[in-house]
Amino acid sequence: MRFGVDEAGKGPVFGSMWAAAVVVPDESIDPETAVPEGVDDSKRLSPAKREELAAVIREDDRLRIGVAEITPERIDDPETDMNTLTVAAHAEALDDAGVGASELGGEDSIGGEHCLSGVVDAGDTSEERFARRVREFAAGDLSVHAEHGADETYPIVAAASIVAKVERDAQMARLAEEYGDVGSGYPSDPTTREFLESYVADHGAVPPFARESWSTCRDVLAANEQSGLGDF
Repeated sequence: MRFGVDEAGKGPVFGSMWAAAVVVPDESIDPETAVPEGVDDSKRLSPAKREELAAVIREDDRLRIGVAEITPERIDDPETDMNTLTVAAHAEALDDAGVGASELGGEDSIGGEHCLSGVVDAGDTSEERFARRVREFAAGDLSVHAEHGADETYPIVAAASIVAKVERDAQMARLAEEYGDVGSGYPSDPTTREFLESYVADHGAVPPFARESWSTCRDVLAANEQSGLGDF
């Protein structure tokens, strides 16, 4: 497996979903040893450790990194859904890393042509369906294996998980600098909920970085509207 892909930020009500691809294009290099020691599922690492490892990963010239951002605007589009957007995020991260067969080659073959093989963290109940859809969405001719919990099994997917999570962490830090403490962005976070309720009360709308179509936003908007009606 010469590439790994994972996403971060699928569940929050604030911010984008991010995906990252980590690629080891040189067939003479063992992908298991190309990523730094200590990589793990990003959720198991402290923010400081994630940033440290992400910097090492990005600075290693044996690796190619691709990143994709799925914005709240795309998430709110009624013509799509999160499963499709997760597929798109993985494929776009691979495209950003430049994994087209013509550029990198690979050790596996589909239809008689050489292609690069790798593993993605399955974002669907069906691993086979998710792998097929990523392969169809990606620009290159790829051999894709999808597996639940791949970031816990494959170091190269764990590395991608770290890069994606650091991208999301950086976005949340930028939002905090501009808007104040917005919390983690997850609906279960009291700080996030308090910020959302306060912002809606002040502006009559959700902040521009919120996923307006999500039930959390809809509920807060409805509660604010009801509160306003009670003032008459």
